[in-house]
Amino acid sequence: MARRLRSALPLLRRTLTTDAQKAFVYPTFANAEFSRNYSTTSPVKEQKVKVPFAMYGVSGNYASALYLAAVKANVLDKVESELLVLIEASKKSPKFSQFMKDLSVTADIRVKAMHDIGSQAKFDNITKNFLAVVAESGRLGHIERIAQRFSELTMAHRGEVKATVTSVIDLPPEEEKELKETLQDILGQGKTVKLEKKVDPSILGGLVVEFQQKVFDMSIKTRALQMERFLRQPINLDAP
Repeated sequence: MARRLRSALPLLRRTLTTDAQKAFVYPTFANAEFSRNYSTTSPVKEQKVKVPFAMYGVSGNYASALYLAAVKANVLDKVESELLVLIEASKKSPKFSQFMKDLSVTADIRVKAMHDIGSQAKFDNITKNFLAVVAESGRLGHIERIAQRFSELTMAHRGEVKATVTSVIDLPPEEEKELKETLQDILGQGKTVKLEKKVDPSILGGLVVEFQQKVFDMSIKTRALQMERFLRQPINLDAP
């Protein structure tokens, strides 16, 4: 099994550093616009801020808007920390978690509850206002995903790039080190790789690496499916 992992690393390096394997690359994000600002006050001179990369969908739109407001207010790290506190609290309290997902609760009750929680926890106004908007729109059930997307933006802001590697067994230290070095070489100076490891026996072998909104699938499972599709194609006996 370890030999399979080692054999996948040179292939990954070639895949990431050349265009020879573009068939394995799938974009996961698209351009999106989301203009609502959660700040309570407008600066005298509007600060021009852009998201590090475009996101789409409900969670991406909310995360992008929160990022813009937090950067303008210079509270990016604080807001990220406060969101993580809220997420952890929801995980430890099934009742609170259910409350956030229950759409039968009226909007005014949801907004008041989040305002009270934010005040008691002494959250920044950006965070409190954001939670109020999310509560009012009935999106509290998406808050964990929104926080994840927001963290992706804050990491990019700090020059960090999250890479997720999935393998059939836990990646041995030497293979992990080689993979991080490969990714670091591609990213160049000024970027730091943050590697997240996942184990999924269903991929059968090889690696699946996700980073910078792309997926590099070099798993045995995917290769077997591709071979199966190829073998199922009709043979043209009239071809010269």
